[in-house]
Amino acid sequence: MTREELVARLLYRDGLMLVVDKPAGIPVHRGPKGGENLEAYFDALRFGLPRSPALAHRLDRDTSGCLVLGRHRKGLQRLMQLFKQGRVEKTYWAVVEGDPTPDEGEIDQPLGRLDADRGWWMRVDPLGTPARTRWRVLGRGASAQGRPLAFLELAPLTGRTHQLRVHCAAMGWPVLGDRVYGSGKADGAPPLHLHARRVVVPIDKHKPPTAIEAPVPQHVHEALQACGWSGASEYVDEMPLAIEQHTGEQPVGMVMHD
Repeated sequence: MTREELVARLLYRDGLMLVVDKPAGIPVHRGPKGGENLEAYFDALRFGLPRSPALAHRLDRDTSGCLVLGRHRKGLQRLMQLFKQGRVEKTYWAVVEGDPTPDEGEIDQPLGRLDADRGWWMRVDPLGTPARTRWRVLGRGASAQGRPLAFLELAPLTGRTHQLRVHCAAMGWPVLGDRVYGSGKADGAPPLHLHARRVVVPIDKHKPPTAIEAPVPQHVHEALQACGWSGASEYVDEMPLAIEQHTGEQPVGMVMHD
């Protein structure tokens, strides 16, 4: 990752927030052991402001897609409040191993830490923190080895660590490529097939919520196509940058108002 590459992944910019298309395989912030992280390049996203933007939420290292940043203290406070209140709508796309039935549903299973030695690894725990995920099947297919796969739309109604991955695994259909909760540790296993496809943010009290979508990364295409996804509406190579006008700044990016 370079500063220029991160700027090229900008999906949306206004006076309060940025949305970037996070690549899979890089953590959003520096871990206890150091190493490359996305925050290290945030200085490239100042766009004339005195300070770098800051994370309004988190995505796992191996999850790709929409990552929301606050451009300054006021914007960050507003965004963090919206996330805390559950007012930011998040939609993920995933390919899972197995055959979920029926075609849609809601998972309501509390989550707790796996154990004190496993860091952020989580498990279903009746005494844990409430966690709810809505899911819907968008397609079905099979891997090259003939194992069943499903293309899911996932909507986390709460924001717990590893929530989607643990919930899918607990239902018997782990996310394809999940090295912690699925079969991703096997030799030749694919990367994690979990993508933060869309966020809808009511950032401006006087305008409709702003919706931003992230293009589907290349490493997910084959499995999605095996589940019937055509990709016809994708704008992977040249995604226009959306801008919405806030606090006097001219907008930039791909934006939809719901």
